[in-house]
Amino acid sequence: MPLGLLLRRLKGASGSAAGTTLPIPTGAGVIGREVLDPVNQPLGAAEVTVKELRSHRFSARGTTDPYGVFLALVPPGKYSVRTVAEGMEPHSETVEVVAESGLSLQRVWLQPARQVELPVPGTWLFDPPHTAIRFIAKHVGMAHVHGRFERFEGGIQVTQDVSSSSVHVRIDASSITTGNRTRDAHLRSADFLDVDNFPYIEFQSTRFAYRGGSKWSLLGTLTMHGVSRSVSLDTTYLGMVNGGYGEELRCAALARTELHREDYTLNWRSMLARGIAVVGPTVQLELDVQAMYHTHDTPTPPQ
Repeated sequence: MPLGLLLRRLKGASGSAAGTTLPIPTGAGVIGREVLDPVNQPLGAAEVTVKELRSHRFSARGTTDPYGVFLALVPPGKYSVRTVAEGMEPHSETVEVVAESGLSLQRVWLQPARQVELPVPGTWLFDPPHTAIRFIAKHVGMAHVHGRFERFEGGIQVTQDVSSSSVHVRIDASSITTGNRTRDAHLRSADFLDVDNFPYIEFQSTRFAYRGGSKWSLLGTLTMHGVSRSVSLDTTYLGMVNGGYGEELRCAALARTELHREDYTLNWRSMLARGIAVVGPTVQLELDVQAMYHTHDTPTPPQ
C-alpha cells in the first residue's frame, strides 16, 4: 500500500496524521513531506533529496508515491531538503530533525517553472565541436559500456508554433567508438550495425510536445540497421544565447531515450547462444546539442 494512502486512512481514523503511530527506530528522526501542485493536487514521482548540512553527504533520496508523500528516517541534525518535479520550480529548505519527534507530514507546494526564451523561427544547424551523441549499454553480466558517434550532421527547423518544428539528425554509423578497437570493429560488423549495408542512422522528428518549464517530448522516427521505429526523446531545452566563433545566436538542448536493441538488430539471446559476447538488450542514447542560427554570414564550425 502506498505510504500516502496508509497515512490518509490513519488520519481518517485518528483525525490527524501527526497523531499516527508508525514504527520508528530508537534515536531516529523523521522527514516527511506531502508534495502538492498549486491547486492542491498530489505530485507523484517528485524527486526528493536530503543532505546533511555539515558534511554535504546524501542522507536520503527517493520519489514521492502517487499521493505525493515522501518519508525518510535520518539521525538527528540539520539537513537541506530539495524537491524537484517535472515542469515545476524546485523547492529547497533547511530543516532540523529531532530524535523521536513522531511522524509529521509538512506540505510543500511546487509552482510551475518559468519557461525560458524559445529559439527564434528559422534554421538552426548543429555545431559538431560543441555537440555530442553518446550512448550507454550494459555489457552482459558486466559493467556499462560507454560510447559515442564521432561524425554526424543535423539541424532544427523552428516554426512560429514550436510544436510544429522539426529536427533531422544523420549519423555516420561507422564512426562509433567505445575506446576498444576490437569491440568497435564488432559493433560495425553484420552482427550489430552492419555499416557496409546500412551506413547511416537517421532520426526525423514528427512533432514537439510541451511538458512544462524547460521540458519537451521530441517524437519521431529512428531508422537504424534498415529498420524504422517510433521513439520519444525526453528533452530539456537549455536556452538561447549570443556567443561562439562570431557571437552568433545559439541554442542548446539535452535529449535522452532508451532503445531496445532487438527492435533494430539481431536477437541478443540467439547471439549469446552462438557464443558472441554482446552488450545488453537496451541502450541509453543521449544527444547533447548546441545549434547555431543559420544566416548568410553564419561562421562554419572548425573541423
